[in-house]
Amino acid sequence: MNAILRKRCIFLAIVFAGGGPTAEVSAALVQDMARAETVVAAAQGSREVAPRPTLADVTYGLYPRNVLDFWRASSTQPTPVVIYIHGGGFTAGDKSGACTERLVQECLDAGVSFAAINYRYLSPAVPMPEVLRDCARAVQFIRVQSAAWNLDRNRVAAYGGSAGAGASLWLAFHGDLAEPGSADPVRRESTRLVCAGAASPQFSYDPLRWAGLLGEEAVQRFGKTYESPALYGFATAEELRGPAGQKVRADCDLLGLISRDDPPVFLETGSRGLALTTVNQFLHHPKHAKALYERCRELGVPVVASIPDFGIAPPAGGPATLRDFLFCYLKVQ
Repeated sequence: MNAILRKRCIFLAIVFAGGGPTAEVSAALVQDMARAETVVAAAQGSREVAPRPTLADVTYGLYPRNVLDFWRASSTQPTPVVIYIHGGGFTAGDKSGACTERLVQECLDAGVSFAAINYRYLSPAVPMPEVLRDCARAVQFIRVQSAAWNLDRNRVAAYGGSAGAGASLWLAFHGDLAEPGSADPVRRESTRLVCAGAASPQFSYDPLRWAGLLGEEAVQRFGKTYESPALYGFATAEELRGPAGQKVRADCDLLGLISRDDPPVFLETGSRGLALTTVNQFLHHPKHAKALYERCRELGVPVVASIPDFGIAPPAGGPATLRDFLFCYLKVQ
């Protein structure tokens, strides 16, 4: 683990320990961040397969991490755009992960533009709702650039893994955050997507729901840190569980946000097994994707899923990969 991330892990562990978690749980967070850093480092060390972006580090908001890269597809007509949201537990990772994604070149070859965004890291100063709204603002900003960047503002999709998966699904399931009367032209734009893709997502960012899915024992072992009130802008557990906290938690609850008018989503987990013995398994257990899949089917939201540990596979005759799914619903010829 590099020195910067180690200091960040220690800082977060100290802060969250003050909110109630035990030293053992705080240590679990540090270990989890170490794993996240390892994943990020591996991705950054992989061979880059994407071309250089047309525009790099474009500012979309007020904060240093409110930046994005943009790849413009060659076309005489406005193009769809796919937005990559990086993972890393909302405390690590970077848009540069897109450089190892073959999907960038596949999109460009198909006449689809591509963007990769950064967002502020989760901390007591930047609670979960604000992190998610950074992602929403990036979508709105990209729509503002439609004319300059030759984009079809009605064909916008997002995808990512882990935290990026959850953020993409949050955008898909949350009501439109557009503010038509705002003095800020970015905030006037829609945050809605045509479709979203999610690899190893979480089913909710309301931490009080996790025991119902994964069991109280697993939450006690791996998840108490994630119940820290500081993550949601509150000082005490009582506030987090109270009326104000309930409203904030509901705003971050992917499963609870799903409604019949939501766009199609693609869910995949790979074959992870059903053990629950590590923090990584706790955060990415196939039960997360299965819960989302079942809720989408219950409400009639189009969903394609590959969750092999539960025998769930894409239906025959339809899109079976993330790329094919995105292209299908973006109406790419």
